[in-house]
Amino acid sequence: MRRALEIAAWGTGRVEPNPQVGAVIVDEQGTLICEGHHQQFGGPHAEVNAITAAAGNTAGKTLFVTLEPCSHHGKTPPCSQAVIDAGFAKVVVAMLDPSPHTAGRGVQQLREAGIEVEVGLLETDARALIAPFLKLLTTGRPYVHAKWAMTLDGKLASRTGHSQWISSPESRAIVHELRGRIDAIVAGAKTVAGDDPLLTARPVGPRTATRVVVDSQAELPLNSQLVKTISEAPLLLATRHEAAPQRVEQLQTAGVEVVQFASPAGTGVPLGELLDELGRRQMTNVLFEGGGTVLGSLFDEQLVDEVHVFVAPKIVGGLSAITPVGGLGLEQIPALPSLNIPSMTIVGGDVYIHGRVNQADA
Repeated sequence: MRRALEIAAWGTGRVEPNPQVGAVIVDEQGTLICEGHHQQFGGPHAEVNAITAAAGNTAGKTLFVTLEPCSHHGKTPPCSQAVIDAGFAKVVVAMLDPSPHTAGRGVQQLREAGIEVEVGLLETDARALIAPFLKLLTTGRPYVHAKWAMTLDGKLASRTGHSQWISSPESRAIVHELRGRIDAIVAGAKTVAGDDPLLTARPVGPRTATRVVVDSQAELPLNSQLVKTISEAPLLLATRHEAAPQRVEQLQTAGVEVVQFASPAGTGVPLGELLDELGRRQMTNVLFEGGGTVLGSLFDEQLVDEVHVFVAPKIVGGLSAITPVGGLGLEQIPALPSLNIPSMTIVGGDVYIHGRVNQADA
């Protein structure tokens, strides 16, 4: 099953909004015969790819699969029937598929066909692998990644706003790889105004992310790199209903999709509602790249699922130098969110800290 989980991860960035799935076939002695994974959205599922690779050598064998075989007709025929037709003696499933169109029916069909079925092997690992899929399925919102680079003293730019480059080229390469498997990349208006970023993956990854600017006044410059490169990647501007109609019209004429939200006077774009909108578009993974105002709001509202932080061995200093996470913050240390089993890696002299967020009880 660990091998099935390993190859399932190869589909990350290619199969969404489907979950990543891996399958391994072994003989009566437990020797690996072949394997397969879900490679592309709309393409054959992992079980079918493994069965095809077995070239008929499946009767009486055991199938390990990271997610319950589907039992419905979608873009492909039901995998449960393919598994039955292959003549497996046993199927080991890491976790049941919570999707309404399967939800245990795949396993039920296998058992009714006389196949021994075991469920729950490495289920925690399987759930962690497809956490973004599960979140979109259960909440209607995408999985939120927050990313920033900062100095040892916790600054992401100098007091004058200069930030290029705090992190190393190797760290930035990791960010580009991450961008290449994400559905949307989000940045705040101040970050866009200060850095004039492209918010694209270079080189291009398996996905082309929609670039999203959180801009309550619709002030995105028409001569920004984002607007100039609109033919290369979609651009969405999230703003308030109170934004100047002339600015909205100018941006729309330039090819920018403008989505307006209602929010109380003096407040910004409601990020929860923005996530709802992105979820309706079946976006599974969203990367927020700052700045501090946007990231602060995300943490204040407990909307972050995973963080990617690059700490450079540099000191900026200055009370007015920009910090990565603004917002109100929390008052009590026990209420602080923490990372669940974070990983820490040295990358080009930087420390890359990556982990999933555990929200403490307030």
